[in-house]
Amino acid sequence: MMVQEKADASMPVSTLSPPEGNTTFLGGTSWCVARPGSSSVDLQIALDWACGLGKTDCGPIQPGGPCFEPNTLVSHASYAFNSYYQQNGNSDIACYFGGTAILTQNNPGDAKCVCKIVFYVND
Repeated sequence: MMVQEKADASMPVSTLSPPEGNTTFLGGTSWCVARPGSSSVDLQIALDWACGLGKTDCGPIQPGGPCFEPNTLVSHASYAFNSYYQQNGNSDIACYFGGTAILTQNNPGDAKCVCKIVFYVND
């Protein structure tokens, strides 16, 4: 019986990410966005990682996607960084990207993209 309890305790538990962002900040929510002043080279490397090895769905920021505009590196990186952050439990470490990302209390999304940025359920 003790062995069974131990096995059950080690099973992963699914958790939900808050749909409005993380509650890292007292009395508010947070999003992960590109850090102002980051170099274009560093942002591109971090964006490529997020959309590649980071397994972030970057389809919406591809040409013709609903979040392609504004077509800027900062906007696309912010979308990918926040998507990764939300998908990975809103932990501070999930918003680092080599120092090119920062947490903010200001919602970075617009009306058509905010739902794609912040509504995720972790499997």
